[in-house]
Amino acid sequence: MGRGPPVVRVLRAVPLPLALVALVALTGVVLGRVYAGGLLPRLVIGAAVGSVLVSVAARRLPSWLVAPLSVAAMAGFTAWSLKLSADAAGLSGSLAEVTAEAARNGIPRLLTAMIPVEPTPDTVLVPLVAAWLAGLAAAEVALRAGRVLLGFLPPALLYAAALYVVGPNADPAIWPTVAFAAVAAVGLAVPSKGPGPSGPDPTAGLAPGVRAAVRVRLATTTAAGLVVVVGLAALLGPMVAGRVDDRPVDPRRYVEPPQVESLDENPLIRVSGWALNPQQKLLDVTTRRPGAPADAPDPVPAPAGSPGPTSGASPGGGSASPGGGDRPGSGDGGRSERIRLAVLSDYDGVTWRVGATYRNAGRILPAAEPAPGATVETVQQEITVAALSGRLLPAVATPREVSGARVAYDPQTGTLIRPEGLTPGLRYTVTSAAERPDNNLLATADVPAGDEVARVVRVADGVPDPVRRLAGQLAEDNGAPYARAAAIEQFLAEHYRMVADAPSGHAYPNLNFFLFGPRNAGGQRGTSEQFAAAFALLGRLTGLPTRVAVGFRAAGDGPVRAADAYAWPEVLFSNLGWVPFDPLPRPDDEPRPVEEDFRPTPEDPPPSEVPEPTLEPTATPPAQVAPDQPVDSGGLSTPVLVGGGVAGLLLVVGAALAVLVALRRARSRARLSTGDPGRRIAGAWRELTDALRLAGRPVGGDLAATEVAERARAALAEARAGRPGSDAATGAGRTGPGPEATVDELAILLNQVAFAPGSASDAQADRAATVATDYVTALRAARPRWRRLLWSTHPGPLHWPN
Repeated sequence: MGRGPPVVRVLRAVPLPLALVALVALTGVVLGRVYAGGLLPRLVIGAAVGSVLVSVAARRLPSWLVAPLSVAAMAGFTAWSLKLSADAAGLSGSLAEVTAEAARNGIPRLLTAMIPVEPTPDTVLVPLVAAWLAGLAAAEVALRAGRVLLGFLPPALLYAAALYVVGPNADPAIWPTVAFAAVAAVGLAVPSKGPGPSGPDPTAGLAPGVRAAVRVRLATTTAAGLVVVVGLAALLGPMVAGRVDDRPVDPRRYVEPPQVESLDENPLIRVSGWALNPQQKLLDVTTRRPGAPADAPDPVPAPAGSPGPTSGASPGGGSASPGGGDRPGSGDGGRSERIRLAVLSDYDGVTWRVGATYRNAGRILPAAEPAPGATVETVQQEITVAALSGRLLPAVATPREVSGARVAYDPQTGTLIRPEGLTPGLRYTVTSAAERPDNNLLATADVPAGDEVARVVRVADGVPDPVRRLAGQLAEDNGAPYARAAAIEQFLAEHYRMVADAPSGHAYPNLNFFLFGPRNAGGQRGTSEQFAAAFALLGRLTGLPTRVAVGFRAAGDGPVRAADAYAWPEVLFSNLGWVPFDPLPRPDDEPRPVEEDFRPTPEDPPPSEVPEPTLEPTATPPAQVAPDQPVDSGGLSTPVLVGGGVAGLLLVVGAALAVLVALRRARSRARLSTGDPGRRIAGAWRELTDALRLAGRPVGGDLAATEVAERARAALAEARAGRPGSDAATGAGRTGPGPEATVDELAILLNQVAFAPGSASDAQADRAATVATDYVTALRAARPRWRRLLWSTHPGPLHWPN
């Protein structure tokens, strides 16, 4: 019954299983391009070999028994692989704990992990299981059923899924795709051995006439199939070729990254609180510099105003200038490192924010090319968390490897977080590449421009005029970017005082008071929060790309206390990267009054200096009529044309206003009456916040609902106080609590919807609509008459985000 010698039978049986193994293994090659190291491709190749070998070895067993045997083998191989990846990543815990966590987080971690992905149990589980199942299905269909082309479908789908997961995060997979097509072609071309449909001529034994008809039908079907394939290739070929250079979609864009709370989004406001409790221990730090000689001298810090940045270091690392208070390096004679907590790049005139998009990362973080004019030093720190709270993870910039804690990372700002939050006793090790710019290049360095730095040069509307004039005065005689930065640094260091009890705040009014407020009323003094924020704002007004960093100074090994927390500004220079500056004053220097060096020029000259215009009498010649021109052409007169135009314009304006009013009312009705109770309560809240915005009292998204309610009450009270004698001011005619007393009720309903979705009732939604309507009506009634007319026609609520 054999079909040739045993060697020939073996040679005929080997190519197809090898082709299946190669097809599944190529998936690991493609996916491994976004993984760190070569562990994942090796594990996927092992899964491909194991799944196909189990099917080959069990080919004589009943088909219903092969799947359970293969799944059992997959479980053993997967457990071994998870243990191997956990040991390689340095993760602790039993195999059961590691497997359970990988099963819970496998898919989300695969789509949110930072590139390159570290092969940990939760990032290798899904590829291994998918590869094994694809190999099992392909082997059973191609080897047992003899349907080779159909058997290649599972590896092809797996390969396409791998390409989709990689997306634009790696170079085009040209050679693996060519290899995949070549292996599939070879597998289809080599005759297979199996119980498939191969055998003698199926028309043998039929009558000659029937046999001829069958053969004609088979030839016709084959030709029709060939025509269809060629036609599809002709139609789809150009389309596919045109998409070769298109950028693939990144599936990570559809997965929400880890989120942080307001204190982690704006840690700058924590500086003043830390300054009031200076002895609180936040961290314990041990610093090592691999490769540096043990007796390497510490760099000598430069004083403020001297050439080069006073810190002499790049963000997050380097020596600090001497001084006291919040100044880095105060009181220590050794080398200080800036341990960076966060980088704040976005400023809207009220709040500095990190504005980061965090992605889950393994131990190895994405590497970035250092600035051409900077030297890189490796700094390794072992940090133990004491009283520091939140999610932000301190590290010297720029972190390259983190062990001991699972982290998420934003490569744009270099900020780390621990999504689970910091806990006392947490210990982790971070290795950073600290860049140190060449100070000799700063004097002639330029700053970048264009869309790539638009985020760090943007200045929100509403800058106080004195602040703009101060920025113009500081930039007046300083054309070079570094000269402007040094002038701002020196001005702040010489004219303002560092205090620990200054209130927090860095909005435009706070900075205006810090810069120009009377000294006897608390002006011209602040913490490093105001110094750093003022420098960054003045720098942006003079064309410098700036940002604010928050962190700690670590003078050697030992505890880092709240007194070591401070903020500093950074300026981006071309070919040098981000360079920190130190605008803090020396502790023993008496600041000079601002008035000595800054005298704002009046915007209009004194009346005595305005020259009186000389009026020359001019004679207007009488209108002349051309001899051949008729006096009256019989057309419409000018007054009629002007009157018609004005009437038409008023009609258009009136129609536009009516449309705006109708659209505003329709949106309010949709918010208050459409959807489930939770959506209607949220719509009522939007009605309240839109009313505050229309009244000139907008609220930020970082405020809690109770804080917004408090501001709403204050806004209504102020509006009523501005219109004495009216019902809105006196409250005449009202019974029961007024709208300002029920705003808290709406805030409570909003918190209920946020923290307990689905718990609100229709009655509560109706009550929310009533509270919001009453408040909006009362706030509008308290406005002046002409502002009430503009209230209903303001187009803002139609395009403000929901």
